[in-house]
Amino acid sequence: MGLFDKIGIDSGILIIVLFILLIVLFLYCLSMRNLILKYKKRQDLFLQGSDGKSLEKSILQKFREIDKAKEKVEDSSAIVKELKEYGKFAFQKFAVHKYDAFEGMGGKLSFSLCVLTDNNDGFILSAVHNEIGGCYTYVKEIIRGEAYVVLSSEEKKALERAKERKSCLDD
Repeated sequence: MGLFDKIGIDSGILIIVLFILLIVLFLYCLSMRNLILKYKKRQDLFLQGSDGKSLEKSILQKFREIDKAKEKVEDSSAIVKELKEYGKFAFQKFAVHKYDAFEGMGGKLSFSLCVLTDNNDGFILSAVHNEIGGCYTYVKEIIRGEAYVVLSSEEKKALERAKERKSCLDD
């Protein structure tokens, strides 16, 4: 009477279970071997033509290139910031309102052109054409979106439309 008989386990079934377990472990080892070979091929491809020292030199060179690129990005960011500051004083909002200054004069030859900076500083240029072909031109200064002289309704329309425009400095 054997040990397995005392426990109540049939030795034939135990051998079959152990054999199946052996086959599963063998298949698992094969799959791990294939996985290791796959990674070895990738490593060989990565290290192709270089030894450890030259690979280290290549990696250090890439780090130096990254540091230089980072410095250039920082320099560019500073330049962009400076240009944005200068851009506040550049004309960037425009609006034109065309109209007929006199009844019966067709073609809408009269106009008001509003030109503003980011801070809504600028001017309104108005050209009024009369019936006999003459043209009168006026310029009115705009400070912080306000005129300190009387504006015509057409000039007010041009000013309001220009102030509504989005600045190129807006993010």
